[in-house]
Amino acid sequence: MKILRTLFENNKQWAAKLTAADPDFFRELSRQQSPQYLWLGCSDSRVPATQLVGLSPGDMFEHRNVANVVGHTDLNCLSVMQYAVEVLRVRHIIVCGHYGCGGVQAAYENRKFGLIDNWLRHVQDVAQKHAAVLAAIPDKTKRLRRLCELNVVEQVSNVCQTTVVEGAWASGQELAVHGWVYDLEDGLLRDLGVCVTCEEESAGAYEAAVAQAGTVCRVGEE
Repeated sequence: MKILRTLFENNKQWAAKLTAADPDFFRELSRQQSPQYLWLGCSDSRVPATQLVGLSPGDMFEHRNVANVVGHTDLNCLSVMQYAVEVLRVRHIIVCGHYGCGGVQAAYENRKFGLIDNWLRHVQDVAQKHAAVLAAIPDKTKRLRRLCELNVVEQVSNVCQTTVVEGAWASGQELAVHGWVYDLEDGLLRDLGVCVTCEEESAGAYEAAVAQAGTVCRVGEE
């Protein structure tokens, strides 16, 4: 029990496979990282960021927490964003939630789990803000899916209002913030139609994304 041998064996096989395809892969990877993307996602074990978009180690910087929340007092998240934007110079920040999110459901149902209840207050605030929209959806499953989408849109707005992103745009840095949602039932991503590339676009993009939440399609189905 002290050593998880299966995981170590899996690691050896994984490293061997990559090395067989490219003998210099790890040597080159160890020298630098230059990702183009920052992924702000949920901690859910069923949403492996790099795997579901087909990227390799080194291609994506990541920060994950329960229910993919971006809080203005969360120094962990903000520090990741600052390093990604100012040091790594990523060009895209992707906020990605997922349908069937346990954190979103717990927040909506006001379940009590202890310390995490304080964190999920962020999601409850989103639900209260859009209470009329959610109340108009009779089916609970669809209502929760809509809340997952609205939560992503809200977090995109929060990202855009951070000093990190505002500072990047003010300096002329090329940076886009995107809102996506992942479906556990088919393994496919949906674009929520919110992409912000400057401060002036933020309010309009938020309103448009809220209006179309619940009607999103997989990319390519438009």
